[in-house]
Amino acid sequence: MATSLFGLKRQRMPVRTLGYVLPVLLTFFLPCVSPSFLNMFSAQKTTLDPCYDEHGVPKRCIPDFVNAAFGRQVVVSSECGSPPTRYCEYKANERGEGVQQCHTCDANDPITHHSAGFLTDLNNPNNVTCWVSASFSNPLQNVSLTLSLGKKYELTYVSLQLCSPKPESMVIYKSSNFGKSWQPFHYYSSQCQKMYGKQLDAKITRANEQEALCTDLVSDSKPVYGGRIAMSTLESRPSAYDFDNSPVLQDWVTASDIKVIFNRPGGSLSDLAAYNGSYYYAVSDLAVGGRCKCNGHASKCVPDRNGQLACDCKHNTAGRDCEKCKAFHFDRPWSRATADNANQCVACNCNLHARKCRFNMELYKLSGRTSGGVCLKCRHNTAGRHCHYCREGYFRDQEKHITHHKACRPCDCHPVGSSGRTCNQTTGQCPCKDGVTGVTCNRCAKGHQQSRSPIAPCVRIPPVTFTKPPKITGPSKEKSQCGKCRKRSRKINRKKYCKRNY
Repeated sequence: MATSLFGLKRQRMPVRTLGYVLPVLLTFFLPCVSPSFLNMFSAQKTTLDPCYDEHGVPKRCIPDFVNAAFGRQVVVSSECGSPPTRYCEYKANERGEGVQQCHTCDANDPITHHSAGFLTDLNNPNNVTCWVSASFSNPLQNVSLTLSLGKKYELTYVSLQLCSPKPESMVIYKSSNFGKSWQPFHYYSSQCQKMYGKQLDAKITRANEQEALCTDLVSDSKPVYGGRIAMSTLESRPSAYDFDNSPVLQDWVTASDIKVIFNRPGGSLSDLAAYNGSYYYAVSDLAVGGRCKCNGHASKCVPDRNGQLACDCKHNTAGRDCEKCKAFHFDRPWSRATADNANQCVACNCNLHARKCRFNMELYKLSGRTSGGVCLKCRHNTAGRHCHYCREGYFRDQEKHITHHKACRPCDCHPVGSSGRTCNQTTGQCPCKDGVTGVTCNRCAKGHQQSRSPIAPCVRIPPVTFTKPPKITGPSKEKSQCGKCRKRSRKINRKKYCKRNY
C-alpha cells in the first residue's frame, strides 16, 4: 500500500492489468499529441551521411581505421607439424641462466598445432597462440608470409608480434596490384649494406620519398622472445604533414598485399646451434593498420555483387576505390577529395539529349577550368558539344525549350525550289533559287511564273509592249512642194461608202 499526496491510500496496479490498460490509454491520448512533438523523435533517428554536411554540401569522408589483416588468410612457405616435429626455445630462468624448453608441433592435434590461422586471429595476451615454421638447419633459408587484404588500403603501420627471437634480417614488401608485382616497404638488418645493398638509416628527402629504409632491429646477444616489430609507413617522410597534396606518398602507403620474408634468424647463433643445429621462426600476431582506400569519396567499404570488398562511393564517383567518375559525370576531371574541397564529379550538360559524354582537357582549360564535358551521340536531331543546337536539316522551334525532345523541327525545304536542304537555324528559312520565295521555297515570287525546268523552276514574266508604226519621212524638198492638205467637209453616208471601191 502507498499513500498519495492527498493522504489517500492507493494500490499498485498489477502488471497483468497494466498490460490491458496501457493500449487503451494510448488509443485515447496519441491523437492529442501534436505531430511536431512526434517528429522531434523521428528526426533524432536520422543520421547524416558523413560525405555531406547538414546542408547537403559534399565534403571529404574516409572509412574507419581497422586492422585490415584481421581474419584474413595468410599463405606461409613453411609450417611445422607435418610430420610432427619438435622445436626448442632458449629462455633465461629466474637466476638468469639459459634454459632450453622444447615443444611438440603436430598439425593434426588441436592443442599442439601452430597453423597460419593464428597469425590473424584475435590476439589474446592471456592465451598467446603462435604460428611456427618448420625447423631448418641452414640459417640463410628464407621463410615468407603472404597476406592478401582483398582490396587496396592506405596503410599506417605493419606490425608483427613474435614468439621467437627477432630475426637478424628480414624484409617487408607491398603490392598495389594484388600480387602481380612487389615493392620493398622496409628492410631490417644489422648488415644492411651486405644483405641488401642499402645504407643503414639513410635520409629520406622529397626526391626519394618512395624509397624503403633499412634499419637495425638491435637484437641482443641472447635470443629475445615475445618482441614486436612495428613499421610506420610515413615515418621520416618529409611530405607526411601535407599528405593530401602528395600523390607520391598517397601511392606509397597504398597496398593490396603484404609479404614478409625472413632472411636470417636473430640471436646468438651459438645458442641457436645448441638446439641440435635447428632454427625456426614463430609469430603470434600479424597486424596491418589502415583505412580502406576510397580517395575521400566514401565512408565505408561493403561487399559488391561479386562478394568483393568495395567502397560505397559518393560524390558521383565509381570504382572499387572511387578512383573515377561514374558514367555521364565527366564535366570535370576526377580528383581525390581533400579537407578543403570534396572534388565532386559533375554531370555533363547535354540538355537531356545524350546519355554519354567524355572529358576533353583542352576544352576544360579554355573554359577556365569549369567545364570539359563533350556530349556523345546527341539525339532528337540535336548537335554540338552540349547538344545545344539543331543538326543540319533542322531548325530551332522557339516555342519549345532546348531540353524538349521536339525542340528541333525539320527544314522541309522544297526539293526543286530550294538550292539546299540546310535552312537558317533560327528562322527555318531555306535558301531559294532565283524567282522562288517562301520559307520552304515552295512558290514563285511576284513577277515570276512557274516553268518546267528543275534548274530554274520560276522564270520572270516578260512585259507586254505596244509598238507605234514608224513615221514615213521624205526629203525636205518634197515637203515644201506638197504643201498643206485641204480639208474636205463633204460628208459620206454608208450607202455611198459601200458603193466605192477602196
